[in-house]
Amino acid sequence: MSKKIALTADRKGGMIREYAESIIIAILIALFIRAFIVQAFKIPSGSMEPTLLIGDHLLVNKFAYGIKLPLVDQKVLVFNEPEREDIIVFIFPKDKSKDFIKRVVGVPGDTVEIRRKKIYINGKIWHDSHGVYRDSEVTSLVPRDNFGPVVVPPDQVFVMGDNRDHSYDSRFWGFVPFDQIKGKAWILYWSWDSASKKLIDKVRFKRIGKLLH
Repeated sequence: MSKKIALTADRKGGMIREYAESIIIAILIALFIRAFIVQAFKIPSGSMEPTLLIGDHLLVNKFAYGIKLPLVDQKVLVFNEPEREDIIVFIFPKDKSKDFIKRVVGVPGDTVEIRRKKIYINGKIWHDSHGVYRDSEVTSLVPRDNFGPVVVPPDQVFVMGDNRDHSYDSRFWGFVPFDQIKGKAWILYWSWDSASKKLIDKVRFKRIGKLLH
């Protein structure tokens, strides 16, 4: 009887160890993926409408521009630099505790200017296929509708929200350094409309799986 009890205890102990090892391995894999490959983000504001809506949940490709060591916050490999029209997630330069998501409008060396809501890159009007303007009024009181010209410094980008009239972006607080970029927006994996009154309408099924560009 004592041998059976001992064997049962050993078997239970072995199962517990196996479960514990599986859980630890799963956690390590998840941490590795989050640190180096993809990370999930939720859209809290309408600054990127209509491309991104409040309640959209997206995955960001952290591998797109290189590999950054999370503990020292330093890139060890650089694959590509951000390109104009990329949607990026970055650490907000004015508050390191916040992450922002915007679209790249100017890359290093570009001269960016805005005249009466029209964007000019290097002296030529930029055919802005993503920007939406919902306010017909042109104001000169803030840099929203008239800005620059400014030259984008090396290793930095100029970003704007697609909802051009309602976005707090580089027009107001400056450029985004490369080393503050977390990754490139990749795909929507969930979308929830909390403002909808009907439960069946809260999930935006048509947006799930949408590739971002």
